[in-house]
Amino acid sequence: MVGAARYSEEFKRDAVELVLSTGRTVGSVAKELGVNGESLRQWVRKAQPTADGGDAMTPSEREELKRLRKAGTRAGAGERDSPQGCPVFCEGDGSLTGRWRFISDHHVEYGIQRLCRILQVSRSGFYRWRLAEPARAARAEAETALTEQIWTIHGTTRGAYGVPRITRELRETGPVVNHKRVARLMRAAGITGRHLRKGKRTTVQDARALKAPDLLERDFTAPRTDVRWCGDITYLPVGKDWMYLATVIDIHSRRVVGWSMADHMRTDLVVDALEAAVATRGGSVEGVIFHSDRGTQYTSAAFASACRRHAIRRSMGRVGSSYDNAMAESFFASIKRELLHGERWLTSPEARIAVFSWLAWYNHRRRHSALGHISPVEFEQRSINSDSLNLVA
Repeated sequence: MVGAARYSEEFKRDAVELVLSTGRTVGSVAKELGVNGESLRQWVRKAQPTADGGDAMTPSEREELKRLRKAGTRAGAGERDSPQGCPVFCEGDGSLTGRWRFISDHHVEYGIQRLCRILQVSRSGFYRWRLAEPARAARAEAETALTEQIWTIHGTTRGAYGVPRITRELRETGPVVNHKRVARLMRAAGITGRHLRKGKRTTVQDARALKAPDLLERDFTAPRTDVRWCGDITYLPVGKDWMYLATVIDIHSRRVVGWSMADHMRTDLVVDALEAAVATRGGSVEGVIFHSDRGTQYTSAAFASACRRHAIRRSMGRVGSSYDNAMAESFFASIKRELLHGERWLTSPEARIAVFSWLAWYNHRRRHSALGHISPVEFEQRSINSDSLNLVA
């Protein structure tokens, strides 16, 4: 059912702002978003300041936004302090390595035989240790280089990836590396993935509204794209206020096919997210099931009307059960752990661009454990190619 993608006005505005506020090239942003480069270039041209000064942001405001984003990126990547220096022989250091290192550093002054006797180690053991020095140096150099690769991946993902995903990323770009080795190097360097903090409830039920049946019954699987979708709303702190994000996720691929952001939780928010999903899928999604909770936005007449207009079948979980919409809940846990953690957005434009950029990265780049550690978009492409081959066969 996947057709030629169309893009909502909200998507276009955020894509243009990502180009203008970050100073990145149109090509790099287009690749990140998975859109045609010439289309994005045209959107940017239309949004350029007019002669009468109709631009929404002044140059000084854009510079301030760029400064804030850079500061946030540095904070998200973490301080990359080098690990403490290697151990040296000192009082109380009883390790053989420490003793042999001490002998190696001072044997010219005191002699190997004398130092081995005083430190109670064998000369043969010391000579074997010294012969292995080139191999140890090469291993240490390799681990230093590997740690730098880990830091790069950790920074690129804004500190989101832990051991499993960093291991997969390393295997994609180089020789196979053991996850235990990655865990050891991350621990030594103080590198950790992000962990989620408990949030607050956003679902408010309207007891008088008509409810749709639960068509999923906690079965979050689908044989192909555009069979089952799910969605929900979450909140994101911006300064002293909140910004709200509504999403539509394809259950087959875990791809966020539609989303909308606003400073309110009115029904327009979820309707706009649904319309964006329909546009992404080319405008024809007849028969797809959309699953949600029983919040007032999803039980409203306006949302029901939008579903009827596109022949979308509504499905709703029970009240107070996060497991009934587990996929949407899991996605929000990811975005709060990987993007929101440690961030302090001061303005709505800054928050919108950060979320928009993360969603694009999530769809096109983020490795998903449930998809065999590939991105949702790549999973969709492989699934479509596989279906095509089966039809040919």
